[in-house]
Amino acid sequence: MKTKEILVEVKSLRLNELQNYCVELGESAFRGKQVFNWIYENLAGDFDEMQNIPADLRTKLKTKAKLNSLKLISTQGSDSTQTIKYLFETADGNKIESVVIPEQNRKTLCLSTQVGCPLDCKFCATGLMGYTRNLTVSEIIDQYLQVSKAIHPDRITNIVYMGMGEPLLNYETTEKSLNILLKDLGNKIGRTRITVSTAGIPHNIVKLADSGLRVKLALSLHSPFEDVRNKIMPINIKYSLNENIEALKYYAKKTKTKIMFEYTMLKGINDREEDLIALKKLCSQLPTKVNIIPCNSIAHMVSGGFSAELEPTPLEKVREFAERLMTKDIFVMLRNTQGDDIAAACGQLAIQTKR
Repeated sequence: MKTKEILVEVKSLRLNELQNYCVELGESAFRGKQVFNWIYENLAGDFDEMQNIPADLRTKLKTKAKLNSLKLISTQGSDSTQTIKYLFETADGNKIESVVIPEQNRKTLCLSTQVGCPLDCKFCATGLMGYTRNLTVSEIIDQYLQVSKAIHPDRITNIVYMGMGEPLLNYETTEKSLNILLKDLGNKIGRTRITVSTAGIPHNIVKLADSGLRVKLALSLHSPFEDVRNKIMPINIKYSLNENIEALKYYAKKTKTKIMFEYTMLKGINDREEDLIALKKLCSQLPTKVNIIPCNSIAHMVSGGFSAELEPTPLEKVREFAERLMTKDIFVMLRNTQGDDIAAACGQLAIQTKR
């Protein structure tokens, strides 16, 4: 029985790898650069669109390579904030979501790195969805390219690895996708406009620090206390906050960047006086800024258990907490919820499954 040839995922290749691949096909490395430009500059969705590529090379690519890894199933827009949620399907039938968040002078793309998430954070719909697998480099890059094509002539100005999944549990793939977006595209999107968000995988925080990418890093903190994090973020049992803080200190020193602490406000859980005092103390240990996030509803995924008991801190108290946290040494942002009317806000991305 003849085995089916595995197609090369072109969007998983860095520029030099694509050039080498074209050489393997009997062409010059220059053709690889041309193909790369068609994909990233002209947003080509088919090899036949690459008009200045020789016909015989296009034939080879159509036979041996694969250009698109995702199928766009649907889009959903928010009438109130113009946030747009994109639903994609992978070749093996899994579904993921990406979000474009419009703000003044910028359009931020929220990328997913896994189908679901294995971390089971109690306030996050993606964690309640469960975990299926890591995304490939091609599937991460394809989110960027297909969304870029959908919003053209507007363009993506900022990227946050804050969609479905934990980027640092899919480390090699995340790093390679960052190298494509940062280095191979010639700083089309600068490093200060890309943020990787993590619940805290200390050894991979150190790895990212040593990668030379120097992207912005955000820690999903949500509590300054180990016991509270253990309860709302079970990953803290394996990788403690103390371990992560040491890794973050290394990252900040190595990359000369500030660490973002993401802090979702949960009534009676992390909005107490002792939380405020401990958070201020934690912020004094390393260069940080704090992103205060009103808790968004995950009712579309919750059917019971501890997650169903969680309540958002009243908005007035959220504002008071943010104001009292702010000092001359602590920069605080209070995030306005965007896209919650279409379940596209922070912590809401999830696909209903049999689970």
